[in-house]
Amino acid sequence: QVQLVESGGGLVQAGGSLRLSCAASGSISSIGAMAWYRQAPGKQRDMVAIITSGGSTVYADSVQGRFTISRDNAKNTVYLQMNRLKPEDTAVYYCNAWVGSATPRVYWGQGTQVTVSS
Repeated sequence: QVQLVESGGGLVQAGGSLRLSCAASGSISSIGAMAWYRQAPGKQRDMVAIITSGGSTVYADSVQGRFTISRDNAKNTVYLQMNRLKPEDTAVYYCNAWVGSATPRVYWGQGTQVTVSS
């Protein structure tokens, strides 16, 4: 079994910064792409940023230039540095990871709340 545990969420004022972490543990042979998603109340879960095993990244338009995704493969950890936060960034943030080489499957963390006050 594989577990993903997020940390780093909290309450911040608009314009501030937060750094989220997500550590994977358990029966891990290899990890492919890792990503951050977010879900605001009453809305669907949307992709925020993706990073491949090779370090290529993709961002949602709404966070481009403000958020940075990175990973530490030795620690099986993915990070999300969030700068110049806006109230509309308020959501539960979830990480996911594709684990395994022969038959990869995706695992999700439990989510961490980010609240940006105006």
